[in-house]
Amino acid sequence: MSIAKLVITAVIVQGLTQSEAASKYGVSKGWVSKLMARYRAEGETAFQPKSTRPHTSPNVTSDTTTTTIVTIRTDLVNRGLDAGPETIRWHLEHHHHMIVSRATIARILTREGLVAPEPRKRPKTSYTRFEAAQPNECWQSDFTHYRLTHPDGQPGPDTEILTWLDDHSRYALSVTGHIRVTAPIVLATFRHTISLYAPPASTLTDNGMVYTTRFSGGKGGRTSFEKELQKLHIIQKNGHPNHPQTQGKVERFQQTLKKWLRAQPHQPATLTELQSLLIAFTDEYNNRRPHKSLPHHQTPATRYTTGMKASPANNPPPESHNRVRYDKVDTSGRVTLRHAGQLHHIGIGRTHTGTLVTMLIQDLQITIINTATGEILRDLILDPTRDYQPHTQKQQTSEPAI
Repeated sequence: MSIAKLVITAVIVQGLTQSEAASKYGVSKGWVSKLMARYRAEGETAFQPKSTRPHTSPNVTSDTTTTTIVTIRTDLVNRGLDAGPETIRWHLEHHHHMIVSRATIARILTREGLVAPEPRKRPKTSYTRFEAAQPNECWQSDFTHYRLTHPDGQPGPDTEILTWLDDHSRYALSVTGHIRVTAPIVLATFRHTISLYAPPASTLTDNGMVYTTRFSGGKGGRTSFEKELQKLHIIQKNGHPNHPQTQGKVERFQQTLKKWLRAQPHQPATLTELQSLLIAFTDEYNNRRPHKSLPHHQTPATRYTTGMKASPANNPPPESHNRVRYDKVDTSGRVTLRHAGQLHHIGIGRTHTGTLVTMLIQDLQITIINTATGEILRDLILDPTRDYQPHTQKQQTSEPAI
């Protein structure tokens, strides 16, 4: 018998007072008073425990937010782009000014039946990861196949897509379609990419004959690409045979690219049409698609254009000190920087309170950048004789050239 029924029986049948019943059964007098009031109002239903669920849930996700999440998910899937919770969260924050946790988005996607169960994968912690420290420190390259489609829908000829990708930022430097990738094409695209972005400090490719002859038995000497690297003092790196994970970033890029290509309603019938699609995808990937592997889910363009570039020479003056610092603008609109053992405060402006910033420092020259957008918030020369570096005049901000 429940404690509620015992207490009510003691008061009604045995004639005990509420205080006596409370003392007998070790409960509070207030609880007994409320129980008796409920019994007089509801009768036998008072014996049943009531739900402790609150009448309202002020933190519940609104129908509008749920609809927006579903709409973003549907749009991304239809466009062949990544549509996971992290990507949706980024779009909500940057395009809809809505802050929703990754876990909440995942629950909504599952509840709406938009997530297909997948087999367990190898845990991410089991992989050994590496990343170049600067843009242009290492360029990865590889090529993959994609079949054209005749206007009548029948499969067309096979093509090959050649990619040059910056290891540090995942920025797609060059993505071109060819009937067949050859050594002269590799050299030509490499030279063209250098003309746009300056030469890298190193390259990383597989052991295909278009890149290297190191497994050709010494026949034919070096490829034109290898000679070009030697002439420019660029370090050449190649992955181990049968181990594509070494070039994992460009391999993963190609998977994303081909998934997007297959999702297009009009499949390319010619190389010209394929190249138009490659240009459209590269623009989307570099400039508008958040990258889950980058800090704060930056776009590759933001990561590439705001970093100090490496070069083959790799010989900055000995007295030059280059470094990168990450900070958040405080409530006073300032960030801090230690120089020669002294802490300095740099004014940014209260309008940027809470903004995550990247500080590019070369000796006394400092550039402060909005980490999420790439916007230059301030460019200054540090005065080491004073603590506070005032924001004396309105700074001209600009978007990075992409």
